[in-house]
Amino acid sequence: MAADTKTNTKNSVAEIFKSMDYGPAPEADNVAKAWLNDHDNGEFGLFIDGKWVKPDGRKTYQTKNPATGEPLATTIQGEQEDVDLAVSSAKKAYETWSKTPNHVRARHLYSIARHIQKHMRLFSVVEAMDNGKTFRETRDADIPIVVRHFYHHAGWAQLMDTEMRGWKSVGVIGGIVPWNFPLMLLTWKIAPALAMGNTVVLKPATYTRLSALLLAEVCAEAGLPPGVFNVVTGNGAMGSKLADHPDVDKVAFTGSTGVGQTLRRLTAGSGKKLSLELGGKSPVVVFETADLDSTVEGVVDAIWFNQGQVCSAGSRLLVQEGIHDKLVAKLKERLTHFRVGDSLDKTVDMGAIVDESQRKSIEEYVESARQEGAEIFQISAIPKTGCFYPPTIITNVQTVSRVVVEEIFGPVLVVLKFRTAKEAIALSNNTIYGLGGSVWTENIPLALEAALSIKAGTVWINCHNLFDSAAGFGGYKQSGYGRDGGKEGLFEYVRPSWEKRPRPEPVQLDLKAFGQIVQARPTIGNNQKNEISADGKLPGIDRTFKMYYGGKQARPDAPYARPVVSPNGTVIAHVGEGNRKDVRNAVEAAHAASAGWGKRAAHNRAQIVYYMAENLELRRDEVANRIHQMTGRSMDDCKTEVDLSVQRLFHWGAYCDKYGGTVQETTLYGCTVKVHEPMGVIGIACPDEYPLLGFVSLFAPAVIRGNVIVIVPSEKYPLSALDLYQVFDTSDLPGVS
Repeated sequence: MAADTKTNTKNSVAEIFKSMDYGPAPEADNVAKAWLNDHDNGEFGLFIDGKWVKPDGRKTYQTKNPATGEPLATTIQGEQEDVDLAVSSAKKAYETWSKTPNHVRARHLYSIARHIQKHMRLFSVVEAMDNGKTFRETRDADIPIVVRHFYHHAGWAQLMDTEMRGWKSVGVIGGIVPWNFPLMLLTWKIAPALAMGNTVVLKPATYTRLSALLLAEVCAEAGLPPGVFNVVTGNGAMGSKLADHPDVDKVAFTGSTGVGQTLRRLTAGSGKKLSLELGGKSPVVVFETADLDSTVEGVVDAIWFNQGQVCSAGSRLLVQEGIHDKLVAKLKERLTHFRVGDSLDKTVDMGAIVDESQRKSIEEYVESARQEGAEIFQISAIPKTGCFYPPTIITNVQTVSRVVVEEIFGPVLVVLKFRTAKEAIALSNNTIYGLGGSVWTENIPLALEAALSIKAGTVWINCHNLFDSAAGFGGYKQSGYGRDGGKEGLFEYVRPSWEKRPRPEPVQLDLKAFGQIVQARPTIGNNQKNEISADGKLPGIDRTFKMYYGGKQARPDAPYARPVVSPNGTVIAHVGEGNRKDVRNAVEAAHAASAGWGKRAAHNRAQIVYYMAENLELRRDEVANRIHQMTGRSMDDCKTEVDLSVQRLFHWGAYCDKYGGTVQETTLYGCTVKVHEPMGVIGIACPDEYPLLGFVSLFAPAVIRGNVIVIVPSEKYPLSALDLYQVFDTSDLPGVS
């Protein structure tokens, strides 16, 4: 017995646990394949007006399982006629759906949530096979969030009359979603849209179309009326066709920054609403006071969740110098136990990349870092077949490297050091993006200060990539604008009850020539004398109207002067004609003032705006006379405009400390705080109508929330805005405009 005991101690339970390997635990795909075969052996049409439509003569696209390369289904490459049909169906359905009682709409969304729950396993398997992500992620994260979104927005549909009083639905929504979360992100678009009484035409991503088609079928099964939700499949050009359709009232897009910029140009001037959730390069900031073991698992979720194909992926790991080597060593050790494999295997940690083109793009980024001298750590245990890429850690890299600056959209973690909290914030904000980020420390005051200082739409503390339908998600800077989720997300799908959608005629604008034509030139008007006078009368002292930035007046870079002419043709004054250098100087000055103004107490900002109202009222007659000179309107009308401008300043001054944020209840453990932060530098162009009131109405709400602005006054009547320089100076307004 003694000999046997001695032999057994060589393989203790702990040693066996550390050394043993997992066997495969595949999820069955037979139900998913049966669903595919039920549709003409995997040949899908478009889903329009509550039924499958298969137009003749269309090209097709074969969907494959990224993990195995196995063909899954064939879908249609739609054309303009298909978009027209789908939008027409949605427009027709909108007439009824928008008038449907709130309770009825709420019941429909509740029914959809219930039906998704009934088919939860099917959705999870189809999503994993179509996208390549692990079944565990679709089962435990994606599909539960989808269900939660429909339940949550069923509640908002019920409460629309009370909680959204004064707002109405927009109309037909064009939804365009990416391939990284095919079902979850489309739900973020359609659930609030349907709740607020809109109808939807959805264009899923080229690579991942199946879950959208499955959802359309389940919505019909749940009793959603025909035409309320339509799905058209196709390549990227189909998204542009949908966004450009004249009967689409709002475009909701999630995807790359480049495509988002294209959509912004495409919809500009059309009167359509637009929300964009775009790319990111999110920082994970780890301080010396962090729990390193928890941080390691947090980093795994931040960057290797969904193979790193997440807009908010924590792809930049910023580690305080004293713990850098220790944390990197722990991460490398963790990766040695990382399992990469078939998406339906319940024991794997990471699945396949969505497509070979994306895998090659990731590989090119990593190789560029290798060529720059960076250190690359990768695991070798990945499948030999299928579209896989190993989880990767890159260290010893420069801050200007492509892998640090650009969005890779893959399982690649770039590690940088920092010494102080100030340096960590500077590194975090050294990016064109502003979508997400996380802070890791047991020092809660430090965590809160760092979270508030990181310029991103969502900052997590001691966690990353946690989402809930009650908490709005979105970015700013080149990560887009608008929110998905929460009450703030509802406003993307409504417009004021009094407002009608403008449908302006298309304007042909040459962007290359825009702003390049200088119109300033000497003008001979009624001031020119016909004969020389010898009466000795002196002309008035001519006033030079300059630019205003950095808290002081400045001459234009190229001293051109443009005349301001009264209705009877008299030249009232000349104003500086700005150019691109003046804009650059103004933006630089605004950027420099941004941090200080944004962190001022709201009460302090309110007092400055009130002081501006006081000083403007003191000059009421003078300012009104200036408006009268420029526009020719009656003095009473001009004085009324000044009075309304004073009231407008008081209105927004009152708002300063009334809109700070809330604590939002979610399904997640912990505290979710919504803070209404300033956006930063805002560019504003003012209309000619009511030149003073228009200026104040755009200026005041921007600055009271801590933003800094570069504002262009009315082109035709600029003087009433330029007369405010002295009001700014005497009201203690710092150089924020």
